[in-house]
Amino acid sequence: MHLPDFEAWAIFAAAARLGSFTAVSQELAISKPTVSKAITRLEESLGTVLFHRTSRKISLSTVGKVLLPYARAIALDGEAAMEAARDTAHLLRGQVRLAAPLSFGLSHLAPVLADFMCAYPEILVDVQLSDAHVDLIEESFDLAIRIADLPDSSLRVIRLRKMQAHFIASPDYLKRRGMPKQPEELVDHDCFIYSNQGTLEIWHVKGPDGQKIAVRPKCRFQSNNGDIMLPGLIAGRGIGYLPDFLCQDAIDRGDLQTFMPGWGFGEIALNLVMPPSPHRPARVNALIDFLKQRLS
Repeated sequence: MHLPDFEAWAIFAAAARLGSFTAVSQELAISKPTVSKAITRLEESLGTVLFHRTSRKISLSTVGKVLLPYARAIALDGEAAMEAARDTAHLLRGQVRLAAPLSFGLSHLAPVLADFMCAYPEILVDVQLSDAHVDLIEESFDLAIRIADLPDSSLRVIRLRKMQAHFIASPDYLKRRGMPKQPEELVDHDCFIYSNQGTLEIWHVKGPDGQKIAVRPKCRFQSNNGDIMLPGLIAGRGIGYLPDFLCQDAIDRGDLQTFMPGWGFGEIALNLVMPPSPHRPARVNALIDFLKQRLS
């Protein structure tokens, strides 16, 4: 019985992520021939080609794409084992990569991360803020914050808390145009549409008793970010549907008013999402525990 070539598997994962043997040699501080030999060694042991090579770039073969998740799992488990061996409770170090929605990241996550960095001065935090859905494994994120009703997947999910969302408009708009009582009435109103919520042409609105109604909204404003909708909504230019962390302050001030209580696009929650491997570096677990404590 031959032991797996763990080094070659880890180098294969790095090469797939970086797209270049040169980049791998620079990141891992090993020679380019060492990288090339490791990939060749792995290909020979498997009896297949993992990369298509040209003078300019490398690209994964069909078999390489199939085997890549296993290589990433091997690399992550090895890193976690090394971290567990050398980390102590009072000295955690290294980088954590975190993805989060833009508006929530600026308003709620930023102060939490500032406190985290004070508590763990040796941990480097790389935060990427975007409302777009990111592939944690493909883009090498340690974890992500997602505000959604998450579908079943291989990713690990920690649900932090339920979040509320509301249909909202300014009092002036509702006085001028009338307050919708049922989803069917939304077709007569100017709608602000969040473009990352799925099908834009049809709103599938769910009621308090589980009923579902399909509505074709009239789009007045469309964006992949909720914050940018607020000034237009407050100015009375239309109606929108936003989570409470974005609109609650404006509601409390009286700038916006909720309507159609109980109706919405389904339950949403604040979630931490991680790659499927159960083994994580101690520094990642430290951030997860910190976020659970502060954001739950």
